[in-house]
Amino acid sequence: MDAAPRLPVDRLLDDPGTRIIVCCGAGGVGKTTTAAALGVRAAERGRKVVVLTIDPARRLAQSMGIDSLDNTPRRVKGVDGADGGELHAMMLDMKRTFDEIVEGHADAERAEAILANPFYQSLSAGFAGTQEYMAMEKLGQLRARDDWDLIVVDTPPSRSALDFLDAPKRLGSFLDGKFIRVLMAPAKVGGRAGMKFLNVGMSLMTGTLSKLMGASLLKDVQTFVAAMDTMFGGFRTRADATFRLLQAPGTAFLVVAAPEPDALREAAYFVERLAAEDMPLAGLVLNRVHGSGADQLSAERALAAAENLEEGGIVDQEPGNAGLRDPAAEADAADAGAREGGAEADADADVDADVDADVDVDADVEEITAGLLRLHAERMQVIAREQRTRDRFTSLHPEVAVAEVAALPGDVHDLAGLRAIGERLAAGVPAGA
Repeated sequence: MDAAPRLPVDRLLDDPGTRIIVCCGAGGVGKTTTAAALGVRAAERGRKVVVLTIDPARRLAQSMGIDSLDNTPRRVKGVDGADGGELHAMMLDMKRTFDEIVEGHADAERAEAILANPFYQSLSAGFAGTQEYMAMEKLGQLRARDDWDLIVVDTPPSRSALDFLDAPKRLGSFLDGKFIRVLMAPAKVGGRAGMKFLNVGMSLMTGTLSKLMGASLLKDVQTFVAAMDTMFGGFRTRADATFRLLQAPGTAFLVVAAPEPDALREAAYFVERLAAEDMPLAGLVLNRVHGSGADQLSAERALAAAENLEEGGIVDQEPGNAGLRDPAAEADAADAGAREGGAEADADADVDADVDADVDVDADVEEITAGLLRLHAERMQVIAREQRTRDRFTSLHPEVAVAEVAALPGDVHDLAGLRAIGERLAAGVPAGA
């Protein structure tokens, strides 16, 4: 990691020109915790922050002490606002966000028809790409309100982190594509003429679609399309506008990864994709990095010392004192002293017992010490493996700034834990390294 520049997290958070931070990466690498920690740290440094999470695990709410998060930003209590900062948090409700779009762009009668349509209900609840599209919609809404000077986005836990960039385009293209325009054509003609047009000009196509989709579903789709007629152009337009917002100088992408081969391969791919899309990459956050305050003791030396102890040897003796301890010889010497003492036999028996107890204590200490040495050796092997993995990433992308966060013994579940993560992010190196 010597070749990798350090990620200046505090400088990024303090810069008033930074308006959006997007935390992205593969699933299970700590994106939600990272986003929340950045939000807490930025707020306590004077920024007005809102954290938008799309993580269904709801760990963000637990960490911030909020009973539940929903589609409305909620103030987080317990954040130090001495410098004028505030922290709000929310969790994306993709169906509610879609409903809000409908309600905001259609009259009451048409909105009611759309919301009750079975095809719309399926589309808004689980259509491929809907979650990512609605995340982009909500991001655009938050940015337009200008109530916060920093928005931190926790991207969806997709199978591929690239879905956050690709899915909105796919859904926008679908909603504004040829298929929808074909289905919209009969409604545009209107009334009986529309039905005549459908029967004469589209009978072959609709017959095929009915077989593929079912007559009932096709009717639902056509009814949905007719009701959404005036709104379709806006979907792609808004998706394109938000995509351009992500490319703007005020946006910063943080790729979050763990020091594991699969996670860093995904991170490397994402770094390349962001560059291809002209997205502003701030750097890499490397979570759960292991360190040691005794790294001068190598794994090999620790294992050798453990084996020596377990075999009864004395580690690192000075010349003249090397050799094996012989508790039996010590006991014989004590017995000889007892025979010579005659009248002090009872006292010497007590000495014998003390010697045996000392031998047992020494054996216990040596066993514990050997176990600790083996644990240290395992830790050093993990550190070496992580270093090799990081070095491979750095050799491919030496220009990417990196912040390392130490592996913690447990989950983060409160603001104090998030502050600790924020401190480690700012320091950029694992504790004890």
